[in-house]
Amino acid sequence: MNTKTFEEVLERFRTIEINEEFDLIVAIANGGILPAAILNQRLGKKVCLLRINLRDEQQRPKYDKPQLLEAIDFDFKGKRILLVDDRIKTGSTIVLAKELLKEAAVIKTFAVNGTADYALYDETCFRFPWIL
Repeated sequence: MNTKTFEEVLERFRTIEINEEFDLIVAIANGGILPAAILNQRLGKKVCLLRINLRDEQQRPKYDKPQLLEAIDFDFKGKRILLVDDRIKTGSTIVLAKELLKEAAVIKTFAVNGTADYALYDETCFRFPWIL
């Protein structure tokens, strides 16, 4: 398993090129909350939560497919969104999120680890330094 220090991950947050403007950062809760907060420090955009869940705390599937756990309570229509999650593994959570937010003008994805429009890492075995 590849363990990064918190400082190594923060350095990636500081140096990744994001050459687009966004109206909102939408964090997929719970995994996307910390990365979205760090991006908020850099981009200065409002963070909203999209409560979708697929996996348990040990990263094992909890449901057959991702589930929306709470109604969306923010205005996203016509907005440019940076959709943030900690890990994009199969992409099923992101697919559901994009479908739910389809009335947005633009949706770009961000992941600490995985395949996204903006990704800090894309490694098979990755341990987040903030996991207790």
